[in-house]
Amino acid sequence: MSRRRAREAAMQALFQLDMNPAPEGAREAWKKALDAAWQDGTPEKQDERSREADYAYAWALVSGTCEELASIDETLSRLSKEWKVSRMAGIDRSILRLAVHELQSEPGVTPGIVINEAVELAKKFGTDDSGRFVNGVLGTMMREEK
Repeated sequence: MSRRRAREAAMQALFQLDMNPAPEGAREAWKKALDAAWQDGTPEKQDERSREADYAYAWALVSGTCEELASIDETLSRLSKEWKVSRMAGIDRSILRLAVHELQSEPGVTPGIVINEAVELAKKFGTDDSGRFVNGVLGTMMREEK
């Protein structure tokens, strides 16, 4: 299973939903956004079972993040004292929301891996400063939890 692919598709779906908000609890819109992101980047060589497992993980990330969005944004507001969530770059906000959800709600994840994957997504899709910003916010979260 490639959680990296699942995280990337989930982040793209969350970014799409952030730019084009769906009504609260609109699971159909969440699924449509994930399906669009999934079709754009799923490797064809991946076997069917792995593809289904990756999609299921991506769906868990998208639906969980959307369901807990208010709580996640409160956490981000607390962690990023200098930046209001609404003023963050959309891609950074989507990556941080995804990572905070995964760190708080997905059992069995390794925090270091989640943070590293979030930073890599920020470097790939964000600005030159996105990786450092995402790393700083998530690092603060980990220090506070210890």
